[in-house]
Amino acid sequence: MDVMLMKAPTGHTSQEVTLRPATPADFAAIYDLFQSILHEGTTYSYSPEEMTKERSLQYWMEAPGTHCCVAESGGKFAGVFAVRPNRTGRAGHVANASFIVHPDHRGKGVGRALGLRAIEVAKSLHYQSIQYNFVVSVNEVAVKLWKALGYSIVGTLPKGFQHPAKGLVDVYIMHRYL
Repeated sequence: MDVMLMKAPTGHTSQEVTLRPATPADFAAIYDLFQSILHEGTTYSYSPEEMTKERSLQYWMEAPGTHCCVAESGGKFAGVFAVRPNRTGRAGHVANASFIVHPDHRGKGVGRALGLRAIEVAKSLHYQSIQYNFVVSVNEVAVKLWKALGYSIVGTLPKGFQHPAKGLVDVYIMHRYL
């Protein structure tokens, strides 16, 4: 994975985003962001308590086949993604990815840059498609972005997520061919 410089797309605040492979030095920022998102409780099913530093490191950086990338903007940590096999064996041709955009960088094209780069990484690793197993339906920004990047909703888990403000909401499985 090479370092890549991207300009935010039209319609967003002009912002240069640098995407690069994550290093062990990035983990503290990844972990802090992940914990804050887990405490929000609106997008990931994990509890902050179950995602210890050790488990988070495994999830984002050390699980077999995982490729983690960070985004920086203005010299600051702006987000992260990890691409990994969705399943192993006979289903190993399908990738999966996880994303977080730092709250200070939302609405500025960072999510789109991360999403596009994740597609490129998955293609370079010879996956045939990419699937997101858990997109909370009321996360309208994410659903809109993934649709704009060519993903389709291929399944719905009715009332599969306990949203802290909206109660039980659906979860989407989203997929696209590479």
